[in-house]
Amino acid sequence: MKINDALNSTQGLPTSPPAPRADKAGDNAKVANTPSINVQISPLSVQLQALQNTQASSAVFEAKKVEEIKLAISEGRFQVDAEKVADGLLETVKDLLNSRRQPT
Repeated sequence: MKINDALNSTQGLPTSPPAPRADKAGDNAKVANTPSINVQISPLSVQLQALQNTQASSAVFEAKKVEEIKLAISEGRFQVDAEKVADGLLETVKDLLNSRRQPT
């Protein structure tokens, strides 16, 4: 099997020198001397960030209610309302069908 340097001998492709690496201590001084840029965040953006932080910190479900349901199931007191479940399933199916009909 013959091994050759096909990448360097490919014609039509421009060659460029490798990019310099900034891993030396002296290279960091160049970064420190660059001018800084001031960025201002709009009040609406600040509100959005606060809302996202609030949402992220709140629970998706109520842990106390989940524990009550678990206890009721384990004690045999939990009753399933078949009509409520059926209504919820029908609403979900309607939503899914409507979302497929609407062009995106």
